[in-house]
Amino acid sequence: MATDVDTILKLSVPLLVMVGERKMSVEDVLSLGPGAILELERPADSDLILMVNNKTIGSGQAVKVGENFGIKITHIDSAADRITAMGGDGSEE
Repeated sequence: MATDVDTILKLSVPLLVMVGERKMSVEDVLSLGPGAILELERPADSDLILMVNNKTIGSGQAVKVGENFGIKITHIDSAADRITAMGGDGSEE
């Protein structure tokens, strides 16, 4: 049984960082092009949302890591909530 758990814990899952969101008409989406600026309905200094399986599991602040962006986690949900977000039931056996 421990081998099964070890295998599951080593699986890779997509982790998304959401800056913001906005609804647009299909016509407006089709008219987007290079140089277009989309205004998001979030303050520029608000935390970014950390998501797995399109479910929020935490939040954090944008940071620079070398030449890349990163996220410094300021809040993370419980392990049970994170398991639930990945499609599990969050119960411990």
